[in-house]
Amino acid sequence: MQFPSTPRALRRPAALIATAALLLSLSACKGPAPEEQDEALSQAQQAAQAAASTADATPPPPASCDASQVQGLVGQPYAESMLAQAKEDAGATDVRVLKPNQPVTMEFIGERLNIEIDEKGMVSGLRCG
Repeated sequence: MQFPSTPRALRRPAALIATAALLLSLSACKGPAPEEQDEALSQAQQAAQAAASTADATPPPPASCDASQVQGLVGQPYAESMLAQAKEDAGATDVRVLKPNQPVTMEFIGERLNIEIDEKGMVSGLRCG
């Protein structure tokens, strides 16, 4: 059994109609005019410059902690009683004791004194942050 094939005369107009429909749909997908693109780019650059100048204008707050004032505690056995004196001597507003393998947050707080203790319970380091 043979199926009737589409005559050649009908295939050509169908291809032309499909091509015309494709061209019409592609012409409707134009992007914004070059002037609109330039204006959008200019506005974005101005916004970036304004944000950068605002960020540069606000200096970070000065840190009140000075760990160099308490470095004499390195090598001494850690005791809870040294916290208040170390905090005062360093000019810190907060003290954090860091023990071996203890998970700690990584945010920097310039007013905080960190006292690092080793496995033997000795003060191994002091730093602000």
